[in-house]
Amino acid sequence: MMMLYTLRSALGRAVRQIVGPVIGVSVVAYFAYHTVHGDRGLVALTHLQSEVARAQSTLDQVRAEREELERRTRLLRPDSLDPDLLDERARAVLNQSHPDDLIILLPRRAAPQ
Repeated sequence: MMMLYTLRSALGRAVRQIVGPVIGVSVVAYFAYHTVHGDRGLVALTHLQSEVARAQSTLDQVRAEREELERRTRLLRPDSLDPDLLDERARAVLNQSHPDDLIILLPRRAAPQ
């Protein structure tokens, strides 16, 4: 009976010595996992950075298109009317051309999504 009591107390001490470090390692593993794979972890950060890069690229493209449209609009203002641009727009709207014109058809650009 004494040996059984000694074995139990030795086993109890061993369990108590192991429980603390196991809990500590579990907590560290939990936070380490969520640091990498959590909603705000490193993987999510990488994904967000790639989305920001795509959005920045789209923004740059839209800004360039807007600047081009603004430039062309400035040329159509009455105080600085460009006769060549007026002639180009009139022919495009009326769908007419001069018999001596050389017409080059370009493929349309895909609409931005």
